[in-house]
Amino acid sequence: MSIPVSPLAPTQWPRLPPLAGVRLGCVEAGIKYQGRKDLTVIDFDEMASIAGVFTKSRCPSAPVDWCKNILATGKVRCIIVNSGNANAFTGNKGHEAVDQTTSAAADIFDCNLNEIYLASTGVIGEPLDAGGFSEYLKIAKSVASENAWEEAAKAIMTTDTYHKVATRQFIVDGQAYHINGIAKGSGMIAPDMATMLSFLVTDLPINNRVLQHELSRIIPKTFNSITVDSDTSTSDTVLLASTNAADENIITDKKDNRLRRFRRSLGEVLHELAMLVVRDGEGASKHIEICVEGATTSRSAKKIAMTIANSPLVKTAIAGQDANWGRIVMAVGKAGEPANRDLLSIWFGDLRVALNGERDPDYSEDTASQIMKCDYIPIKVSLGIAKGRAVVWTCDLTRQYVDINADYRS
Repeated sequence: MSIPVSPLAPTQWPRLPPLAGVRLGCVEAGIKYQGRKDLTVIDFDEMASIAGVFTKSRCPSAPVDWCKNILATGKVRCIIVNSGNANAFTGNKGHEAVDQTTSAAADIFDCNLNEIYLASTGVIGEPLDAGGFSEYLKIAKSVASENAWEEAAKAIMTTDTYHKVATRQFIVDGQAYHINGIAKGSGMIAPDMATMLSFLVTDLPINNRVLQHELSRIIPKTFNSITVDSDTSTSDTVLLASTNAADENIITDKKDNRLRRFRRSLGEVLHELAMLVVRDGEGASKHIEICVEGATTSRSAKKIAMTIANSPLVKTAIAGQDANWGRIVMAVGKAGEPANRDLLSIWFGDLRVALNGERDPDYSEDTASQIMKCDYIPIKVSLGIAKGRAVVWTCDLTRQYVDINADYRS
């Protein structure tokens, strides 16, 4: 099935600069797709530090199990990613495919098994034939380039309609450093991570423990604050590597002042990639920001915001350009968190549509209609109880979402 490019797609993409010590190679392995590359290798010239965050699904894929088991070593020599097959719910066959891939890679990249990270995305329940991966990995290594970030971002796509990349430069002690990131994700997107893969590399020397701390603290407000359809994948993986693991000036303390600008850049890259995922939500025509404030706690605010974001009635109303605040009220009420109907106020954009538990006396249907025609719609809900606040992002729900998912395995 041919899927049209999302109307929310970027009009231009940044060029990701080469990072010394890392090369990317992509090949066509024929896993599912014909005429496109679907196997990617991120090859580090020397050992790199690594951190990771994974799905909280109780039915994780075999690659997720593998990565979680070796993450404590904190070192990576190569990352291998395939699209078209999730290698999930495949029993012993899934672990055999992992063993075949890592054994072949250990020989090709001259490293230990626990320095090889895997990620797979695609159809669940179909065994992954990794028998030919050895030859494909050799080819991927031979064609790997410092300038293949965009190619890699395209090779990891499944139902994505465009590739997702982001980069930032930052200065530490007068020297320029970078962080590059790629991601994929379009459907089966919900917190705990999304059916989403993301790979980020920085050339600032940071050890694995500090990398893990920085990644774990930013994920909740980026990738774990987006939802397309409320469904958490079996395969979600975010890996963050630092190429300069052997640098004598490596950062080993999470309080090191050199982290300040890195932390800001990492947050910006993760946020940008997360927004690209939402804007490529399957069938999406609207990008929606939902801010809940005045809750008892930030956790309570986030639960309410996610209940709104995941409501099919809210999402279809927005798809139909209907400022139906009644569905927002419904979602707040069913979230199971403290709320007072008579203190509730709601905004669509700058227009307040509800005030103190009823329609705002100055509400304008014409103004509301104009706001709902925009492709980016901010919604704010004030509970008026305390100071808890959270922001999440989602997209609308259209007929095309049904079409894409009704035909996914064909």
